[in-house]
Amino acid sequence: MVKELSLKYGCNPNQIPARIFVNQGELPLQVLNGRPGYINFLDALNSWQLVCELKIATGLPAAASFKHVSPAGAAVAVPLSDTLKKIYFVDDLELSPLASAYARARGADRMSSYGDFIALSDICDESTARLIAREVSDGIIAPGYSEEALAILKSKRKGTYNIIEIDPTYRPVPIEHKEVFGITFEQGRNQQKIDNSLLVNMPTANKNIPEAAQRDLLIALITLKYTQSNSVCYCLDGQAIGIGAGQQSRVHCTRLAGNKADVWYLRQHPQTLDLPFKSDIRRPDRDNTIDVYVSEDYNDVLAAGVWQQFFSKRPEPLLREEKRRWLDTLTGVSLGSDAFFPFGDNIERAHKSGVCYIAQAGGSIRDDNVIEVCDKYHIAMAFTGVRLFHH
Repeated sequence: MVKELSLKYGCNPNQIPARIFVNQGELPLQVLNGRPGYINFLDALNSWQLVCELKIATGLPAAASFKHVSPAGAAVAVPLSDTLKKIYFVDDLELSPLASAYARARGADRMSSYGDFIALSDICDESTARLIAREVSDGIIAPGYSEEALAILKSKRKGTYNIIEIDPTYRPVPIEHKEVFGITFEQGRNQQKIDNSLLVNMPTANKNIPEAAQRDLLIALITLKYTQSNSVCYCLDGQAIGIGAGQQSRVHCTRLAGNKADVWYLRQHPQTLDLPFKSDIRRPDRDNTIDVYVSEDYNDVLAAGVWQQFFSKRPEPLLREEKRRWLDTLTGVSLGSDAFFPFGDNIERAHKSGVCYIAQAGGSIRDDNVIEVCDKYHIAMAFTGVRLFHH
C-alpha cells in the first residue's frame, strides 16, 4: 500500500500534474495491472460504493458498469432467462452468480457500457473474468481476484488492462472535501442508508409493492445515489434497465431513462432476436445496429442501403405500431427518482414503459397531481422523504 499515486494527467491531457492521495494513512487500494487515470479512479471509487451498498441491501453479489462518473448499468445476481442470455450475448457461457450480475449490468445499455469501468462486490472469479475478456472495457475494481481470473484479465488489451484491488474493510472519514476554482467545499459524506424502511409511506390508493419490486426499488435508489443528478432509474428483475443522468429537467431524466428501458425491451422482440446478422460482424457494430433497428432511424438506414454492411438479407422494419404493441406488454417495472417529481407528466411517461412501482422523495407543491396520476394507472408509490443528489 502507498500514500499517493501519480497519474498521467487529470480529466484532460492538458491538466497536469495529477495524482490521487490520502492525507492520513495509506491508500486502501493497489493497482495490480495497467495505469488507471483520473477518470478511471473516479469511476472506480464511485462504482465500488454502489456495488457494496447493493450487496448490503439485497444480500446478493452485485456489479456495476460505469462511464464518466455515472452508472450505465447496475445489477445483482439474479439468474438470466434464455432471452436475456441471448440479448446479452452470453448464451454460450456458464455464468457464476457474480458473472450473471455483470452480464445484467453490462447488458442493460450496451451502447453506453462500451469502454466501461467495472465494479464487483465480490472476489472476481474465472467465470466473470472470461465474460469481461470479451467486452470492450477500460478497467475493473474488486476486493480481490482468483488466480485464474487475474491471469485472464492481465492478458486483456495487450496486457494494459486496468485492474484495481481495494480493501473491503476500508471506511473513509465522515467529512469529505472538494475543490472548485481554488475554493474548498466541505460536507458530511452521504451515509444515508437505503432499505425497506424508505418504502412504508405510501400516499397512493395502491399500497401493494411485492417483495421483488421492493428489491428493485432499492436497486434503483442505490444506483441513483451514485448517479450525477438530476437522475431517474428504471429497474426490473434485479437490474437497472434505464438510467437518465445529469439532466436539468426531471421529465427529461424520465424520458431519457424510459427510452433506454424501451430499447432494452425492444431488443427482446422476436423480430429483433431473429435479425439475420452476417457471421463476421463485430460485437460493438452488432450492438449499435440493433439500437438503430429498434429506433425511428431504421427506415433511413434501409433507404440508404446501409443494411448490406451488417445483414445477410434485408430485414423487415419493426413498425411503430408493432413496437407500441410490444412495449404495452412490459409491466412490473420499478422507478426511482433522486428527488421529488414536480409534475404528473413524469408519471405519464413512466407508465408508457411499464412502471407499476415508484419510490421518490415527495415534498413537491404538486404532490397531489403526482398521486392523482399514479392512482389513474393503479401505480403504487412510496414517498421516501430522502433526496439523493450526487455531484
